[in-house]
Amino acid sequence: MDEMEEELKCPVCGSFYREPIILPCSHNICLACARNILVQTPDAESPQSSRASGSGVSDYDYLDLDKMSLYSEADSGYGSYGGFVSAPTTPCQKSPNGVRVFPPTVPQPPPQQHLLPQPGSLPPIPRNSCITCPQCHRSLILDDRGLRGFPKNRVLEGVVDRYQQSKAAALKCQLCEKSPKEATVMCEQCDVFYCDPCRLRCHPPRGPLAKHRLVPPAQGRISRRTSPRKISTCTEHELENLSMYCVQCKMPVCYQCLEEGKHGTHEVKALGAMWKLHKGQLSQALNGLSDRATEAKEFLVQLRNTVQHIQENGVEFEACLVAQCDALIDALNRRKAQLLSRVNKEHEHKLKVVRDQISHCTVKLRQTTGLMEYCLEVIKENDPSGFLQISDALIRRVHMTESQWGKGTLTPRMTSDFDLTLDSGPLLQTIHQLDFVQMKVAWFTFDPVSAHPDIIFSNDNLTVTCNSYDDRVVMGNSAFSRGVHYWEMTVDRYDNHPDPAFGIARGDVLKDVMLGKDDKAWAMYVDNNRSWFMHNNSHTNRTDGGISKGATIGVLLDFTRRIVIFLINDEQQGPVAFEGLEGVYYPAISLNRNVQVTLHTGLPIPDFYTPGEADPTGSVC
Repeated sequence: MDEMEEELKCPVCGSFYREPIILPCSHNICLACARNILVQTPDAESPQSSRASGSGVSDYDYLDLDKMSLYSEADSGYGSYGGFVSAPTTPCQKSPNGVRVFPPTVPQPPPQQHLLPQPGSLPPIPRNSCITCPQCHRSLILDDRGLRGFPKNRVLEGVVDRYQQSKAAALKCQLCEKSPKEATVMCEQCDVFYCDPCRLRCHPPRGPLAKHRLVPPAQGRISRRTSPRKISTCTEHELENLSMYCVQCKMPVCYQCLEEGKHGTHEVKALGAMWKLHKGQLSQALNGLSDRATEAKEFLVQLRNTVQHIQENGVEFEACLVAQCDALIDALNRRKAQLLSRVNKEHEHKLKVVRDQISHCTVKLRQTTGLMEYCLEVIKENDPSGFLQISDALIRRVHMTESQWGKGTLTPRMTSDFDLTLDSGPLLQTIHQLDFVQMKVAWFTFDPVSAHPDIIFSNDNLTVTCNSYDDRVVMGNSAFSRGVHYWEMTVDRYDNHPDPAFGIARGDVLKDVMLGKDDKAWAMYVDNNRSWFMHNNSHTNRTDGGISKGATIGVLLDFTRRIVIFLINDEQQGPVAFEGLEGVYYPAISLNRNVQVTLHTGLPIPDFYTPGEADPTGSVC
């Protein structure tokens, strides 16, 4: 349950929640912390009038001003402070979590009253007070009820209490005379904690004692301290109990809300029925998230094994390399150091990529496990209204967290193989041309430096789209001049039947036209029905078969035969596209705003293809 602890801490004070309340954005905050982050707007000008008058730039530079209007279309009261005339004059402090906290501004009483404050009373909420959620930065103008208008999160409070009790010191037996042992059970009828020897001696399971119920100590401690469940009351009508659920507003309501309030015309359902329904939905959502968590754990094991294999293969490869270089005696000594350096760099690069992925996946798994444990504790609650106050938000969080474990997240970014082969045959005659033969493409990404400015990057530069309706070119950040290379791109979005182009290009290719329009690129452009090969604006080999969302386009570049072949959904598209390739080429694509693709590199050569021998008459750079 350690992963759940972050779910139980207030984002302002950093401590476990105390009297948590639910903000309209579904986030929670301690009641005392809510008072601390209240901000009083100027009395002379309300936020609405300030916005309407087009006042100057606000001084609230500490807020996340994301161009939100002060009030939403549904008049929910959310908004930024962009329309305020001036900032509050109270000093700014910072909470342990880095959230800025403004002490409550208390108006001074008139001089003639001279009233003494009541001991233990809280200062009143100032007029026109605003509260900003410390997590999503959405802002709310408080009404006359102040913080009393926010419902208390009794479910979260109960989970925090159980969690803290489970972390407390072990309970001791109450009947041990000297050095009490750790209690193993508690009798609910006797209200006594027993160790095993004292239970057998003082509470034998026979006679009248046989009907007593023995529970684990932790459960007994909770039952001792747990008070009777409080009846939930309406925040609008404090004397009315919550008895129904408004489907449209997604909140528990009382009968007076239905008769007099805004829920009178809304669809309502029984509180118990909706409680069971939402518990079922949350349980179903947790099943999917649990599967993802299990996959993530197995994936982490795989990544850790990969680290070990990389280290073993790296040591083995270095040993082979040293043996080969030593066999070449003096002629290879100068070159040996350079080759070792390259192997070490490849070794460190592989380790860095895998370790970074382990770290990223571990953090995400910890967050996922914490959310799962918190949701499971929430499901244990027997308070329908309290559960329904947070169930929708939890269901959304669970679905969103599950979606984050999407395609590519649990795919290794690095293999343990070292794709380098030392050709030692003619080395004595060609010592000055000694180099590795690269049989598979190294891992690479799209290059934001050389791309057209209209290209939009995401997913660590593995996913690209465009903000222009015109075709724009983006290349990979690695170039190839020898070996056999294969990479793929999946189509994440495909709207209005555009024709993206995939292929290879020189470093000085034009970036503002379709790939293949000039003599610096060799490409296949494809729509939803057919494809063409294009180089220097020459269109050839029209082939039936197009792409759609989810399609995969493969590019096979073979320098031994000096050819390039294209594939769609693992099937070769048309004949060999281009022949006689020489020199240095970059992977490249062109696309517009109607297309988004994700790059996959370091892939094995397709099974149907057998790399051929190098053309003896051709040169390879």
